[in-house]
Amino acid sequence: MTYTHLISQRAATVERLTLNRPEVRNAFNEHVIAELTAWAGEVRAAASRHEVRVVVIAGAGKTFCAGADVTWMAKTVHYSEAENLRDATAMSRMFSAIDELPVPVIGRIHGAALGGGAGLAAVCDVVVADDQALFGFTEVKLGIIPAVISPFALAKIGRSAARELFLTGARFSAARARDIGLVHAVVPAADLDAAVTTYIDEFQTAGPDAIAAAKALIPKVWGRSPADAAPITSAAIAERRVSPEGQEGLRAFLDKNTPGWHR
Repeated sequence: MTYTHLISQRAATVERLTLNRPEVRNAFNEHVIAELTAWAGEVRAAASRHEVRVVVIAGAGKTFCAGADVTWMAKTVHYSEAENLRDATAMSRMFSAIDELPVPVIGRIHGAALGGGAGLAAVCDVVVADDQALFGFTEVKLGIIPAVISPFALAKIGRSAARELFLTGARFSAARARDIGLVHAVVPAADLDAAVTTYIDEFQTAGPDAIAAAKALIPKVWGRSPADAAPITSAAIAERRVSPEGQEGLRAFLDKNTPGWHR
């Protein structure tokens, strides 16, 4: 599929997506949201066929993503509440579509990830950031709130950090983002791609169906007590042990062989 505001490139089983609006710091508008949603659908279908095993999301130019496009925001000033609800619902669906992809999603963050850009980082499974990158849930500075991204951000940074950062709208460093769980690795800009490659290589050694199952398990178990989670976790491991991939992996381990999915 061809996109206007995105660059989608696939090499072997690695999908690389680049937000491609550097003139507006890769900001979101309704067209970017529609394209990202469509792209996520394409990747989900490819992942079901094991044609995609890892996704990397990056931004063109000097910034990963600066949040909402000023021109788009100017239009929404004149929207009715119903029209704003339509736009917000579309954006929520976009974040959910990326969040629920059955493959690992790596965020390659440089420059800044602000507002919705920080939300995009929150739906990535692994985030690698330039040590000079800035983050921020900056919506309150504009008199609005980080509503649509809040479920994904809260799942990453927790309530305490959200109470500070959602309410102040303050920008914060990559080091702070790592401390609160939004970022997983902070490296010099020159080492960003090498750090991303390290994660890609790690994911390629794991069973793709096992990764998908592990990713799906996290939201099912999160927040439950061990007793409540036990039926879910017991069924999940039993299913994986008898699955073709589980059988192959266990037998390869016992026989000291390499399973077929290992790259």
